[in-house]
Amino acid sequence: MNPIDEYISRQDEAIQPRLKAIRETIRAAIPEAEERISYQMPTFWKGRNIIHFAATKKHIGIYPGGEATSAFADRLTEYKTSKGAIQLPNDKALPLELIAEIARWSYKRNAKE
Repeated sequence: MNPIDEYISRQDEAIQPRLKAIRETIRAAIPEAEERISYQMPTFWKGRNIIHFAATKKHIGIYPGGEATSAFADRLTEYKTSKGAIQLPNDKALPLELIAEIARWSYKRNAKE
């Protein structure tokens, strides 16, 4: 089993569809990136970590790095953010288009051959 499939299968059943949607969104946005687990989180990697995501009890965290949260700050005002982290509450719709844009931006900035 793929390690990200395994990670998702260990999460609460109610949150699994959200995790799968985020994974598919990032995978479609940056198909060149390799999937792996890093820092115990699903990670997309290309010579270095590009973007991570992880489930918590009340939200899903997206971790594209501090530069990304600064670059997208004007579009993240309805989410709790910190340097390099975005919290997507489990009771709100996922901003999949925004996640894809952040993933592509992070890939362009951080991928290494």
